[in-house]
Amino acid sequence: MARKTSILAPDWWDFTTLDDDILNDAAKLTADDMRGMSRPGFKVVFYDTLEDFYLAEALEYISAWRQSTPDSPVGVCGPIGPTEQLPLVARLINELEINLSSLDAHFWGMDEWILNGRAVPPDHPLSFVKADRELCFDLIKPELRLREENMHFPTEKVEDFKATWKGVRCALMQGGQGDIKHWAFNDPVRREGKYKDEPPSPAEYRQLATRQVELHPVTVMQNARTSGGGVVTGVPTEAVTVGPVETWQAEKVSIWQAGMHDNPFGMRLTTLMLGKKIADSAVPMSLLADHPNVQFNFYRPGIGSCSVEMH
Repeated sequence: MARKTSILAPDWWDFTTLDDDILNDAAKLTADDMRGMSRPGFKVVFYDTLEDFYLAEALEYISAWRQSTPDSPVGVCGPIGPTEQLPLVARLINELEINLSSLDAHFWGMDEWILNGRAVPPDHPLSFVKADRELCFDLIKPELRLREENMHFPTEKVEDFKATWKGVRCALMQGGQGDIKHWAFNDPVRREGKYKDEPPSPAEYRQLATRQVELHPVTVMQNARTSGGGVVTGVPTEAVTVGPVETWQAEKVSIWQAGMHDNPFGMRLTTLMLGKKIADSAVPMSLLADHPNVQFNFYRPGIGSCSVEMH
């Protein structure tokens, strides 16, 4: 049977093209059901307060970087969204006096906007480099900071960025989940050419490495809502992003969902798909079902419900 046409963007693949049984089952999940989706290789964790949620997220950075040594450097790949953990990372490093330079610790940014074929400069209002530095790295005492050459941000020069992963162990890749069910900017693809009738197979999508991508319209709208005051015309429609290839180099993938980026249904859908190992590239996050160590972290009051409530 032919796949459904998206009701969000008919020229693209996305979660609305899934079988209705999957969508309906996801909407019915309770909080206990979501926790029950844990299995070997996939863990669902709830936090009752935002303080605990963001502190736990920040501590993942600390735990990963403390494993680093000059003979065996370790890195973290981190997101812009959520960002609330970033100042906490800086505070913890300063208070605990963790010398990231002497540890030879590394950091990779997950993604960046592309304008006119090039990564936006750090002075661009939406720059992810700007956000990482202002919210975290510039807040760390100079004598404790990462070495400048150990901070790796993706640009249009994707081969240079890929090379920075060689010889460094990625202990942790953190991220959030977007409305279109992506991590980083691994969005569903356009419904055209060889993908007109079927999206890429999971195996094919997992071969993608760091690359420039065209963003799904839902992603553009979401970033306008969360970062640009709703001004959609101010959000770039292309980006550079780490891909599944780099993601599978990470020993742990940790996704943090406080209920402010994706909605109650979206959080349930990917939890169901990972729990039941249903991989479909129309829901890119579901491909993590085959990663050996994934953790979904939820702010318990933020998961809401899928019941109808008129406003």
